[in-house]
Amino acid sequence: MVDLNYLKMSKPQKFLYNLGQFFKRLPGKIGGGLWKLVLAIAGFFRKIGLAVADLVVTFKNGDWKTRLSYLVMGSGSMARGQWGRGILFFLFQTVFNLYMVNFGIAYLSKLGTLGTVATEKVGRKTVYGDNSFLILLYGVLTLFFVLAFIYTWYVNIKQNRISQEILKSGHKLKTTKEDLHSLADSQFHKTLLALPTLGVFVFTILPIFFMILVAFTNFDYNHQPPAKLFTWVGFENFRTLLSSGSASYGDTFRQVLLWTLIWAFFATFLNYFLGMFVAIVINKKGIKFKKVWRTILVMTIAIPQFVSLLYVSKMFATDGLINTYLMKWHWISQPIPFWTDPGWAKFTIILINIWIGIPYLMLIATGILMNIPADLYESARIDGANAMQMYGKITLPYMLFVTGPYLLTSFTGNINNFNVIFLLSGGKPMGLAGNAGNTDLLITWLYRMTVSDTNYKIAAVIGIMVFVVLAVINLVVYNLIPSVKNEEDFQ
Repeated sequence: MVDLNYLKMSKPQKFLYNLGQFFKRLPGKIGGGLWKLVLAIAGFFRKIGLAVADLVVTFKNGDWKTRLSYLVMGSGSMARGQWGRGILFFLFQTVFNLYMVNFGIAYLSKLGTLGTVATEKVGRKTVYGDNSFLILLYGVLTLFFVLAFIYTWYVNIKQNRISQEILKSGHKLKTTKEDLHSLADSQFHKTLLALPTLGVFVFTILPIFFMILVAFTNFDYNHQPPAKLFTWVGFENFRTLLSSGSASYGDTFRQVLLWTLIWAFFATFLNYFLGMFVAIVINKKGIKFKKVWRTILVMTIAIPQFVSLLYVSKMFATDGLINTYLMKWHWISQPIPFWTDPGWAKFTIILINIWIGIPYLMLIATGILMNIPADLYESARIDGANAMQMYGKITLPYMLFVTGPYLLTSFTGNINNFNVIFLLSGGKPMGLAGNAGNTDLLITWLYRMTVSDTNYKIAAVIGIMVFVVLAVINLVVYNLIPSVKNEEDFQ
């Protein structure tokens, strides 16, 4: 049923109403989400149970070729003439066995302690002991390898069962040549995705999993392998980061998190609305040299940020170009502390980021504005609407609808905007606990933790907290933006 009061609301009122309704339904959604999680876990274990039962039935009803494949992967396929599949399965099992005997079992057995034998210096000779870093890294890799082996072993058994059923039905099995042909035809998607999937696992999933585990250790400068061992400490690092009191990690984390959110808000929405305003002005009828103005603005994109931001940073230094000329013109009596005062530093960063971000939004807005039907504005003018009314009723709703997902990704990107902060202020002025600066974002603080302080344990916790913050923001906003929630309502 249509709510007439809702239809009479303005766009801001509808947004606030939707936001209130979202938080009103949030407890139910959380409860429903947890219930779905429980059902998903139960379904996962149910599938495992069905797979085990399937393995038992297959062994009971299988011939000697199928049963032999339980011990030697690929033997059943080779015995049935499918040499390509059989050799691949056999090679995989051989590689797995060699890895486990030479490396895997040793690292996996020490994963619970991360090593017990420390490196010692006996006379002039250094006797190396366990390396906690390698134990954790190869231990995690071994766990994934074991899971991959179990899955491949199950696929091997399943294919033997299918092959046995095909032969019983009087049909022929695919030859190696036909298998290779299918990889270039019907199964070509698997061929294309094999290498990217491996790359995602090695360079994304494995490092993330490793970082999460580091957050539960005492891996820092005082526990630096191979000279020293580190071990598991549970949730101690999370308690340290979220602790209360002045000059504590918890106090610093709250200040840095607050500044990160403030920075992301202004960096996103100031650039958005100012970029839209510049695009509207340039596209306005009667404006001459439109291409020239666009080219001038695009030049800020063409120049690498490493060059432009470092140069601008020097311009706003105490003895930089800005302060020098302001004092020369007697506008100020002493240099403005652009980078030494926390308030001035934050304001300066937001101001300079406007200069960087406007050209991007100008280009995006230009393309969208050109697609707004001109008859909408003509009808509005006939009805007596002024420029602000047409902007509020036509331009802005259209822009927000089309660019809603972009705003969300832009906000997320600004939370992790390392370049602007690092190249302009470097996080300075310093003064917070944990060697954090007043203009540090969570991402730049994490970088300093890793590179300067080698405090990997807290850096890993900060990485997890960044993910939590981004996940919550994206969950809330994604459910509110009109381009995702009510696409059919846009008119």
